Amino acid sequence: MSLLPASATRDARLLLATRGIRAFVDGTVYVILPAFLLQLGFSGVRIGFIIASSLLGSGALTLAAGYWAHRFTPLRLLFVSTFVMISTGICFGLSSPFLLLVIIAAIGTMNPSAGDVSPFLPLEQSLLSASITNSDRTAMFATYNLVGSLVGAVGALCAGIPIWIAERTGHSAQFGHRTSFIMYGVSGFALLILYSQLSTASRRVPTKTDRALSPSSRHIVLKLAALFSLDSLGGGFATQAIFALWVYQRFDLSSSTLGVIFFATGVLSAISSLLAVRISQRIGLVRTMVFTHIPASVLLIAVAFMPTVWWAMALFILRGLLSQMDVPVRTSYVMAVVQPSERAAAASITNVPRSLASALPPIAAGWMLDKSHFAWPFLICATFKIIYDLLLLWQFRNIRPPEEQ
Repeated sequence: MSLLPASATRDARLLLATRGIRAFVDGTVYVILPAFLLQLGFSGVRIGFIIASSLLGSGALTLAAGYWAHRFTPLRLLFVSTFVMISTGICFGLSSPFLLLVIIAAIGTMNPSAGDVSPFLPLEQSLLSASITNSDRTAMFATYNLVGSLVGAVGALCAGIPIWIAERTGHSAQFGHRTSFIMYGVSGFALLILYSQLSTASRRVPTKTDRALSPSSRHIVLKLAALFSLDSLGGGFATQAIFALWVYQRFDLSSSTLGVIFFATGVLSAISSLLAVRISQRIGLVRTMVFTHIPASVLLIAVAFMPTVWWAMALFILRGLLSQMDVPVRTSYVMAVVQPSERAAAASITNVPRSLASALPPIAAGWMLDKSHFAWPFLICATFKIIYDLLLLWQFRNIRPPEEQ
């Protein structure tokens, strides 16, 4: 049975392919990034600065993509984003000085987390919403998230391959890391080919009546953005790169072993996307977001107190079944409560907090891990996320998408 909804168009299939390519290289990068920076001799604080710069840069680019979406064709903005991605990977792979890496991270598209934080996000989400009916919207975003999680997990699993090849051919592990970053950039050429195959909808010329957000939509979107900021503020203390840093320091696992763990987590996250559709059909989008997110935060707290690496990793993998279940539901909800022409702006405004609000916490998290191997950042992350869930339920329990009315 096909995972694609019946109303999915060819554009939807192409966008799933581009999501898969980006997820694969993102999965590779967030595993090797902390190991590469540790090899360069950087402290936890410096690594946190680079992660923070990457999140800030991606957030700024995402906001710009949404802001300009009603003034330029989506295809043109996708092409510009892809060229930035190509430059980011190649430049990062060829650089070593701390300040230069911070600058490249700040102006590039590199993603140090398991989620999709990039200027591609609002553009692809708006085009994907236009390629589907309202009744199939949540299922389509579940499939989109499924591809991102599953292929991203495969990317994490493959993170050790360039290092293994480098060592077998007489090169250093650092050479393998640099090769991975360059591969990240080169993958952008495949995106250019796929984006060029999109239908005329991606080449739609904006009209004078198009605007970013109407007053009524702006009120809803800004409230959601504020809440998502709180969620992201907590999430910044436990990005995949920060989690990897904690594991490297406390348990001294290899990149390959951690890649397997991230693979298992990603597979469960992928499965959870499909479960989220069934749950949302029964209890609604908002309740699905809240009632799956809180248990995930509780499991993250438990990870911090596990005495052995395998107990900690087992709970972390189990958390993967719940932690991303809200992602396709949240996206579908945002797309449902605004007008079609406002979707790119709404997507950028509600997704940018995932970068901006989570940008500074990695610096604090890196400092905490320099001082202690105990997972204080995870406790802070879980606390913020639980508060966010309760506020979301209180504020939006009565604002329902069209299919729930």
